[in-house]
Amino acid sequence: MGILELLLLAVGLAMDAFAVAICKGLAMERITLKEMAVVGLWFGAFQGLMPALGGLLGSAFEQYIVAFDHWVAFILLGLIGFNMIREAMDREEEHADGSLAFRTMLVLAVATSIDALAVGVTFAFLQVKILLAAVLIAVITFGISALGVRIGSIVGCCYQRKAEFAGGVILILLGTKILLEHLGILVL
Repeated sequence: MGILELLLLAVGLAMDAFAVAICKGLAMERITLKEMAVVGLWFGAFQGLMPALGGLLGSAFEQYIVAFDHWVAFILLGLIGFNMIREAMDREEEHADGSLAFRTMLVLAVATSIDALAVGVTFAFLQVKILLAAVLIAVITFGISALGVRIGSIVGCCYQRKAEFAGGVILILLGTKILLEHLGILVL
């Protein structure tokens, strides 16, 4: 997986955090750089930590899965992507909470980074440099989440669903690309 694919993957994974950050910004009374940084740090740290943990977990099973690792990556990324699209199309409104309390942010950071754990498992099978990927995912998520808080304070939650949908599409396309490259159908 090259740097361009890692960048696209990082953006795709960050879309859940971005969507939540937009709603955080909508619910906050005032937005400062500190609030933006706090949200960015929570989401960025967990989005970076989870693929690293997933990579360690995946490397423990790598020898058993190496023959069909491309299918595992395709299925995991596809399921995560379809789930993000399904959530984006869900008409149920989510309650916006502006709290940055430890407990609130911990729950949100873990919830938005579970997908990154599954992606980290695929990293072990694809021989991805996990430390580089985790740092890249963390930095991109930090920036996108901090920006999301600001955007939320300006325009509200109208882009939340579009962000989740776009993230889902990106993950599905990356999973498909991995599968097609391994099968020799796509050569880039």
